[in-house]
Amino acid sequence: MTLSPDPLIDFRSDTVTRPDDVMRQAMAKAEVGDNVLDGDPTTAVLEERAARLLGMPAALWTPSGTMANLIALSLHLQRGDRFLAPRGAHVITDELGSAAWLAGGMADPLEHDAGPGRPTPETLSAAIGGGPTGPYYSLRTTLLCLENTHNSAGGAVTPPDEHARLLAVAKEAGLTVHLDGARLWHAAVALEVPPAALTVGVDSVSACFSKGLGAPVGSVLAGSPEFIERARRMRQMLGGGVRQSGVLAAACLVALDRVDDLAESHENATRLAGGLAEHGWEVNEPETNIVLAAAPDLEGRLKWLEGLGIRVLPTAGRIRFVVHRDLSAADIEETLHRIRTGG
Repeated sequence: MTLSPDPLIDFRSDTVTRPDDVMRQAMAKAEVGDNVLDGDPTTAVLEERAARLLGMPAALWTPSGTMANLIALSLHLQRGDRFLAPRGAHVITDELGSAAWLAGGMADPLEHDAGPGRPTPETLSAAIGGGPTGPYYSLRTTLLCLENTHNSAGGAVTPPDEHARLLAVAKEAGLTVHLDGARLWHAAVALEVPPAALTVGVDSVSACFSKGLGAPVGSVLAGSPEFIERARRMRQMLGGGVRQSGVLAAACLVALDRVDDLAESHENATRLAGGLAEHGWEVNEPETNIVLAAAPDLEGRLKWLEGLGIRVLPTAGRIRFVVHRDLSAADIEETLHRIRTGG
Protein backbone atom coordinates (compact mmCIF):
# COMPACT_ATOMS: atom_id res chain seq x y z
CA MET A 1 0.00 0.00 0.00
CA THR A 2 1.16 3.54 -0.75
CA LEU A 3 0.35 7.00 0.51
CA SER A 4 -3.00 8.23 -0.76
CA PRO A 5 -2.41 10.50 -3.78
CA ASP A 6 -5.55 12.47 -2.90
CA PRO A 7 -5.11 15.17 -0.23
CA LEU A 8 -8.34 13.85 1.28
CA ILE A 9 -7.82 11.01 3.74
CA ASP A 10 -11.01 8.94 3.72
CA PHE A 11 -11.98 7.13 6.92
CA ARG A 12 -15.73 7.11 6.21
CA SER A 13 -15.84 3.35 5.65
CA ASP A 14 -13.77 0.40 4.51
CA THR A 15 -16.12 0.25 1.51
CA VAL A 16 -14.35 3.21 -0.12
CA THR A 17 -11.46 0.98 -1.24
CA ARG A 18 -10.91 0.70 -4.97
CA PRO A 19 -9.95 -2.42 -6.95
CA ASP A 20 -6.25 -2.43 -7.82
CA ASP A 21 -4.75 -3.60 -11.11
CA VAL A 22 -4.51 -7.23 -10.00
CA MET A 23 -8.19 -7.32 -9.11
CA ARG A 24 -9.23 -5.50 -12.28
CA GLN A 25 -7.28 -7.97 -14.41
CA ALA A 26 -8.96 -10.89 -12.66
CA MET A 27 -12.34 -9.30 -13.39
CA ALA A 28 -11.45 -8.73 -17.05
CA LYS A 29 -10.35 -12.34 -17.54
CA ALA A 30 -13.14 -14.01 -15.57
CA GLU A 31 -14.92 -16.97 -17.13
CA VAL A 32 -18.62 -16.13 -17.13
CA GLY A 33 -22.05 -17.53 -17.89
CA ASP A 34 -25.66 -16.57 -17.27
CA ASN A 35 -25.95 -17.09 -13.51
CA VAL A 36 -29.76 -17.09 -13.62
CA LEU A 37 -30.22 -19.55 -16.50
CA ASP A 38 -27.25 -21.91 -16.40
CA GLY A 39 -25.04 -20.77 -13.57
CA ASP A 40 -21.86 -18.74 -13.73
CA PRO A 41 -18.65 -20.81 -13.34
CA THR A 42 -16.60 -18.17 -11.50
CA THR A 43 -19.46 -17.43 -9.13
CA ALA A 44 -19.78 -21.15 -8.42
CA VAL A 45 -16.09 -21.34 -7.50
CA LEU A 46 -16.50 -18.38 -5.16
CA GLU A 47 -19.57 -19.86 -3.49
CA GLU A 48 -17.84 -23.19 -2.89
CA ARG A 49 -14.74 -21.54 -1.47
CA ALA A 50 -16.73 -19.20 0.76
CA ALA A 51 -18.86 -22.04 2.09
CA ARG A 52 -15.73 -23.98 3.08
CA LEU A 53 -14.17 -20.98 4.79
CA LEU A 54 -17.36 -20.27 6.71
CA GLY A 55 -17.82 -23.90 7.73
CA MET A 56 -21.19 -24.21 6.01
CA PRO A 57 -22.42 -26.75 3.44
CA ALA A 58 -23.47 -24.24 0.78
CA ALA A 59 -23.33 -20.55 -0.09
CA LEU A 60 -24.95 -17.99 -2.39
CA TRP A 61 -23.36 -14.83 -3.80
CA THR A 62 -25.45 -11.66 -3.40
CA PRO A 63 -24.85 -8.12 -4.64
CA SER A 64 -24.84 -6.68 -1.11
CA GLY A 65 -24.73 -7.56 2.57
CA THR A 66 -28.07 -5.89 3.13
CA MET A 67 -29.62 -8.24 0.57
CA ALA A 68 -27.92 -11.26 2.15
CA ASN A 69 -29.28 -10.35 5.58
CA LEU A 70 -32.73 -9.57 4.19
CA ILE A 71 -32.89 -12.94 2.44
CA ALA A 72 -31.94 -14.71 5.67
CA LEU A 73 -34.48 -12.82 7.77
CA SER A 74 -37.20 -13.32 5.16
CA LEU A 75 -36.67 -17.07 5.26
CA HIS A 76 -36.25 -17.38 9.02
CA LEU A 77 -39.16 -15.15 10.07
CA GLN A 78 -42.90 -15.32 9.65
CA ARG A 79 -44.87 -12.08 9.56
CA GLY A 80 -45.19 -10.67 13.07
CA ASP A 81 -42.36 -12.70 14.60
CA ARG A 82 -40.04 -10.98 17.06
CA PHE A 83 -36.29 -11.27 16.63
CA LEU A 84 -33.45 -10.28 18.93
CA ALA A 85 -30.18 -8.57 18.02
CA PRO A 86 -27.54 -6.61 19.95
CA ARG A 87 -28.38 -2.93 20.28
CA GLY A 88 -27.08 -0.99 17.30
CA ALA A 89 -26.87 -4.08 15.09
CA HIS A 90 -26.78 -3.36 11.37
CA VAL A 91 -30.01 -5.31 10.75
CA ILE A 92 -31.80 -2.94 13.15
CA THR A 93 -30.27 0.45 12.44
CA ASP A 94 -28.73 0.44 8.96
CA GLU A 95 -30.96 -1.58 6.63
CA LEU A 96 -33.80 0.94 6.28
CA GLY A 97 -36.35 -1.07 8.23
CA SER A 98 -36.35 -3.90 5.68
CA ALA A 99 -36.41 -6.47 8.50
CA ALA A 100 -39.90 -5.20 9.36
CA TRP A 101 -41.05 -3.92 5.98
CA LEU A 102 -40.09 -6.90 3.82
CA ALA A 103 -39.16 -9.75 6.20
CA GLY A 104 -42.11 -9.01 8.49
CA GLY A 105 -40.18 -9.24 11.76
CA MET A 106 -40.19 -7.00 14.82
CA ALA A 107 -36.72 -6.24 16.20
CA ASP A 108 -35.94 -6.03 19.91
CA PRO A 109 -32.43 -4.91 20.93
CA LEU A 110 -30.22 -6.64 23.48
CA GLU A 111 -27.99 -4.54 25.74
CA HIS A 112 -24.20 -4.88 25.57
CA ASP A 113 -23.72 -6.05 29.14
CA ALA A 114 -20.91 -8.51 28.30
CA GLY A 115 -18.81 -5.85 26.56
CA PRO A 116 -19.07 -3.77 23.37
CA GLY A 117 -21.53 -5.40 20.96
CA ARG A 118 -22.04 -8.44 23.20
CA PRO A 119 -25.04 -9.37 25.36
CA THR A 120 -24.67 -11.87 28.17
CA PRO A 121 -26.44 -15.24 27.97
CA GLU A 122 -28.55 -14.14 30.94
CA THR A 123 -29.75 -11.04 29.10
CA LEU A 124 -30.55 -13.13 26.05
CA SER A 125 -32.44 -15.72 28.10
CA ALA A 126 -34.54 -13.07 29.81
CA ALA A 127 -35.35 -11.42 26.48
CA ILE A 128 -36.42 -14.66 24.81
CA GLY A 129 -39.22 -15.21 27.29
CA GLY A 130 -41.57 -17.83 25.92
CA GLY A 131 -39.65 -18.06 22.67
CA PRO A 132 -41.51 -19.42 19.66
CA THR A 133 -44.23 -21.09 21.75
CA GLY A 134 -47.21 -19.71 23.62
CA PRO A 135 -50.88 -18.83 23.02
CA TYR A 136 -51.79 -17.93 19.47
CA TYR A 137 -52.35 -14.30 20.48
CA SER A 138 -48.91 -13.87 22.08
CA LEU A 139 -45.79 -12.32 20.57
CA ARG A 140 -43.37 -15.06 19.52
CA THR A 141 -39.60 -14.76 19.50
CA THR A 142 -38.16 -17.03 16.83
CA LEU A 143 -34.78 -15.65 15.75
CA LEU A 144 -31.50 -14.37 17.18
CA CYS A 145 -29.30 -12.18 14.95
CA LEU A 146 -25.70 -11.78 16.05
CA GLU A 147 -23.12 -9.45 14.48
CA ASN A 148 -19.38 -10.17 14.43
CA THR A 149 -17.65 -7.78 14.29
CA HIS A 150 -20.19 -5.30 15.68
CA ASN A 151 -19.88 -2.19 13.52
CA SER A 152 -21.40 0.53 15.70
CA ALA A 153 -19.68 -0.85 18.81
CA GLY A 154 -16.33 -0.05 17.19
CA GLY A 155 -15.62 -3.24 15.28
CA ALA A 156 -15.97 -5.26 18.48
CA VAL A 157 -15.27 -8.99 18.30
CA THR A 158 -17.28 -11.82 19.84
CA PRO A 159 -14.89 -14.69 20.72
CA PRO A 160 -15.85 -18.34 20.12
CA ASP A 161 -16.59 -19.14 23.77
CA GLU A 162 -19.08 -16.28 24.14
CA HIS A 163 -20.60 -17.15 20.77
CA ALA A 164 -21.08 -20.74 21.96
CA ARG A 165 -22.85 -19.67 25.16
CA LEU A 166 -25.25 -17.41 23.29
CA LEU A 167 -25.96 -20.16 20.75
CA ALA A 168 -26.68 -22.64 23.53
CA VAL A 169 -29.28 -20.34 25.08
CA ALA A 170 -30.91 -19.60 21.73
CA LYS A 171 -31.06 -23.23 20.64
CA GLU A 172 -32.36 -24.42 24.01
CA ALA A 173 -35.25 -21.98 23.57
CA GLY A 174 -35.94 -23.17 20.01
CA LEU A 175 -34.65 -20.07 18.19
CA THR A 176 -33.04 -19.98 14.77
CA VAL A 177 -29.74 -18.06 14.62
CA HIS A 178 -28.42 -15.82 11.83
CA LEU A 179 -24.95 -14.30 12.02
CA ASP A 180 -24.31 -11.00 10.27
CA GLY A 181 -20.63 -11.56 9.54
CA ALA A 182 -20.09 -8.58 7.24
CA ARG A 183 -16.68 -8.16 8.90
CA LEU A 184 -16.27 -11.74 10.09
CA TRP A 185 -12.94 -11.87 8.28
CA HIS A 186 -11.73 -9.08 10.56
CA ALA A 187 -12.85 -11.00 13.64
CA ALA A 188 -11.07 -14.15 12.49
CA VAL A 189 -7.83 -12.28 11.85
CA ALA A 190 -8.00 -10.46 15.18
CA LEU A 191 -8.59 -13.70 17.09
CA GLU A 192 -6.19 -15.72 14.91
CA VAL A 193 -8.82 -18.40 14.27
CA PRO A 194 -10.41 -19.73 11.06
CA PRO A 195 -13.66 -17.96 10.11
CA ALA A 196 -15.49 -21.28 10.59
CA ALA A 197 -14.60 -21.18 14.30
CA LEU A 198 -16.91 -18.17 14.62
CA THR A 199 -19.96 -19.66 12.86
CA VAL A 200 -20.41 -22.87 14.85
CA GLY A 201 -24.08 -23.71 15.38
CA VAL A 202 -25.63 -20.91 13.33
CA ASP A 203 -28.35 -21.62 10.78
CA SER A 204 -27.06 -18.98 8.38
CA VAL A 205 -24.25 -16.47 8.05
CA SER A 206 -23.55 -13.54 5.75
CA ALA A 207 -20.09 -12.18 4.96
CA CYS A 208 -18.93 -9.24 2.85
CA PHE A 209 -16.13 -8.90 0.29
CA SER A 210 -16.25 -5.11 -0.10
CA LYS A 211 -15.44 -4.15 3.52
CA GLY A 212 -11.70 -3.73 3.69
CA LEU A 213 -10.83 -6.43 1.16
CA GLY A 214 -10.96 -4.21 -1.91
CA ALA A 215 -13.78 -5.82 -3.90
CA PRO A 216 -16.15 -3.29 -5.48
CA VAL A 217 -19.29 -5.24 -4.61
CA GLY A 218 -20.50 -8.54 -3.24
CA SER A 219 -21.44 -10.59 -0.20
CA VAL A 220 -22.24 -14.21 0.44
CA LEU A 221 -24.98 -15.98 2.38
CA ALA A 222 -24.21 -19.47 3.66
CA GLY A 223 -26.26 -22.24 5.23
CA SER A 224 -27.65 -25.68 4.48
CA PRO A 225 -28.20 -26.75 0.85
CA GLU A 226 -31.96 -26.59 1.38
CA PHE A 227 -31.73 -23.10 2.87
CA ILE A 228 -29.54 -21.88 0.00
CA GLU A 229 -31.98 -23.21 -2.60
CA ARG A 230 -34.75 -21.20 -0.94
CA ALA A 231 -32.37 -18.25 -0.69
CA ARG A 232 -31.65 -18.40 -4.42
CA ARG A 233 -35.34 -18.01 -5.15
CA MET A 234 -35.65 -15.14 -2.66
CA ARG A 235 -32.62 -13.42 -4.22
CA GLN A 236 -34.42 -13.52 -7.57
CA MET A 237 -37.53 -12.00 -6.00
CA LEU A 238 -35.44 -9.13 -4.67
CA GLY A 239 -33.83 -8.43 -8.04
CA GLY A 240 -30.49 -9.98 -7.18
CA GLY A 241 -30.29 -12.34 -10.15
CA VAL A 242 -27.14 -10.82 -11.67
CA ARG A 243 -26.40 -12.45 -15.03
CA GLN A 244 -22.64 -12.63 -15.78
CA SER A 245 -21.84 -12.26 -12.09
CA GLY A 246 -18.45 -13.91 -12.56
CA VAL A 247 -16.94 -10.52 -13.39
CA LEU A 248 -17.79 -9.47 -9.84
CA ALA A 249 -17.15 -12.87 -8.27
CA ALA A 250 -13.61 -12.77 -9.64
CA ALA A 251 -12.96 -9.64 -7.58
CA CYS A 252 -14.37 -11.41 -4.51
CA LEU A 253 -12.00 -14.34 -5.04
CA VAL A 254 -9.04 -11.96 -5.10
CA ALA A 255 -10.46 -10.34 -1.95
CA LEU A 256 -10.43 -13.70 -0.17
CA ASP A 257 -6.75 -14.05 -1.01
CA ARG A 258 -6.17 -10.88 0.98
CA VAL A 259 -7.90 -11.67 4.27
CA ASP A 260 -4.58 -11.92 6.12
CA ASP A 261 -3.76 -8.37 5.00
CA LEU A 262 -6.47 -7.13 7.37
CA ALA A 263 -3.95 -7.41 10.20
CA GLU A 264 -2.19 -4.35 8.78
CA SER A 265 -5.41 -2.34 8.96
CA HIS A 266 -5.83 -3.44 12.58
CA GLU A 267 -2.29 -2.27 13.38
CA ASN A 268 -2.95 1.07 11.71
CA ALA A 269 -6.20 1.47 13.67
CA THR A 270 -4.32 0.86 16.92
CA ARG A 271 -1.68 3.41 15.84
CA LEU A 272 -4.41 5.94 15.05
CA ALA A 273 -6.21 5.40 18.35
CA GLY A 274 -2.97 5.77 20.29
CA GLY A 275 -2.09 8.99 18.49
CA LEU A 276 -5.54 10.46 19.06
CA ALA A 277 -5.34 9.56 22.76
CA GLU A 278 -1.97 11.33 23.00
CA HIS A 279 -3.66 14.45 21.64
CA GLY A 280 -6.32 14.24 24.36
CA TRP A 281 -9.08 12.52 22.42
CA GLU A 282 -11.30 10.00 24.20
CA VAL A 283 -11.20 6.89 21.99
CA ASN A 284 -11.94 3.18 22.22
CA GLU A 285 -9.18 0.62 22.14
CA PRO A 286 -9.83 -0.88 18.70
CA GLU A 287 -10.11 -4.65 18.43
CA THR A 288 -10.10 -4.52 14.63
CA ASN A 289 -10.17 -1.63 12.14
CA ILE A 290 -12.66 0.84 13.65
CA VAL A 291 -11.80 3.70 15.99
CA LEU A 292 -14.60 5.54 17.80
CA ALA A 293 -13.87 8.98 19.26
CA ALA A 294 -16.05 10.99 21.61
CA ALA A 295 -16.60 14.69 20.88
CA PRO A 296 -18.48 17.19 23.06
CA ASP A 297 -19.44 19.13 19.92
CA LEU A 298 -19.94 16.35 17.41
CA GLU A 299 -21.08 18.48 14.47
CA GLY A 300 -18.37 21.05 15.08
CA ARG A 301 -15.65 18.41 15.28
CA LEU A 302 -16.88 16.74 12.08
CA LYS A 303 -16.73 20.07 10.20
CA TRP A 304 -13.26 20.75 11.60
CA LEU A 305 -11.96 17.39 10.42
CA GLU A 306 -13.52 17.90 6.99
CA GLY A 307 -11.68 21.20 6.78
CA LEU A 308 -8.44 19.33 7.45
CA GLY A 309 -9.16 16.94 4.57
CA ILE A 310 -10.02 14.09 6.94
CA ARG A 311 -13.29 12.43 5.99
CA VAL A 312 -15.21 10.60 8.74
CA LEU A 313 -18.80 9.81 9.67
CA PRO A 314 -20.73 9.91 12.94
CA THR A 315 -21.79 6.61 14.49
CA ALA A 316 -23.79 6.12 17.69
CA GLY A 317 -23.03 9.68 18.81
CA ARG A 318 -19.28 9.39 18.21
CA ILE A 319 -16.86 9.98 15.36
CA ARG A 320 -16.01 6.81 13.46
CA PHE A 321 -12.64 6.33 11.76
CA VAL A 322 -12.58 3.15 9.65
CA VAL A 323 -9.09 2.06 8.61
CA HIS A 324 -8.73 0.06 5.39
CA ARG A 325 -6.27 -1.28 2.83
CA ASP A 326 -6.17 1.95 0.82
CA LEU A 327 -4.74 3.80 3.85
CA SER A 328 -1.08 3.27 4.72
CA ALA A 329 0.85 3.84 7.93
CA ALA A 330 2.02 7.10 6.32
CA ASP A 331 -1.61 8.17 5.92
CA ILE A 332 -2.17 7.54 9.62
CA GLU A 333 0.83 9.68 10.50
CA GLU A 334 -0.37 12.43 8.16
CA THR A 335 -3.80 12.32 9.79
CA LEU A 336 -2.30 12.72 13.25
CA HIS A 337 -0.06 15.52 11.98
CA ARG A 338 -3.03 17.45 10.59
CA ILE A 339 -4.96 17.01 13.83
CA ARG A 340 -1.97 18.05 15.94
CA THR A 341 -1.16 21.14 13.87
CA GLY A 342 -4.68 22.04 12.76
CA GLY A 343 -3.79 21.79 9.08
